Amino acid sequence: MKRGSPAETRARARKIVTRLERAYPDAHCALNHENPLQLLVATILSAQCTDVRVNMVTPALFAKYRTAQDYAVADPAVFQEAIKSTGFFRNKTKSVLGMAQALLERHGGQVPDTMEALTALPGVGRKTANVVLGNAFGKNLGIVVDTHVQRLSGLMKLSRQKTPEKIERDLMPLVPQPKWTVFSHLLILHGRAVCVARRPNCAGCVVNRLCPSSRV
Repeated sequence: MKRGSPAETRARARKIVTRLERAYPDAHCALNHENPLQLLVATILSAQCTDVRVNMVTPALFAKYRTAQDYAVADPAVFQEAIKSTGFFRNKTKSVLGMAQALLERHGGQVPDTMEALTALPGVGRKTANVVLGNAFGKNLGIVVDTHVQRLSGLMKLSRQKTPEKIERDLMPLVPQPKWTVFSHLLILHGRAVCVARRPNCAGCVVNRLCPSSRV
C-alpha cells in the first residue's frame, strides 16, 4: 500500500480512527487524576517514566499536596524523595515546584486553560499542555505525540517526520479536531496491546488493511 495523496491519506486516517474507536471504546487518559492540577503534576512526572509508575506515586503525593500553595512551599528534599522512583527526580522537583509558584504568581493558584499560559509555566512544554487541555478542560488544541504515537504514525505512514512537533503538525490536518485528544489514547492503547514494537500482531490488527506497514 502506497502512502497516497493528501486526500487519500486523510480519508485513510479517518477510517483508522473509526476502527480504533470501535476496538477501544473506553480509551481515556491513563494518568489518574481528579482535577487539572493533579493532571498537570502527573504529566510532568510522566516524562521518561511509565504511567503505571506515576500512578503508584501520585496517590500519596496528591493526599499530601492538594493545592498549588502546597507544592510551592514544599521542601524540595522531601518532595524529591516522594517522587524518586519516577526518575529524573531533581529536575522534576524543580519543574513541579516552579510551576506551582508560577501558578500562584500569575493565575491565583489555578491551572490556566490556554496553550500560551500553560507553556509559559516552568517545566511545561506543548506536549504536557496538550495533555492538560484535552483531558482536564476538553479542549482539542493539539495532538499528544508520545513514543507510541510517534512510532505508529510512522508505521501507518501518516507522518514521515521524526520529531514530536513536526509529527503533530502532520497529524492535525488528518484527524478531525474533536478527535485529537482521543486519537493519542487510541494509538497508545493499540501500541501497547497489538502493534507492539518488537512483535507487532499484524494478523490481529483491526487496521491492518489500512496500514502500509502491515505484514498481512
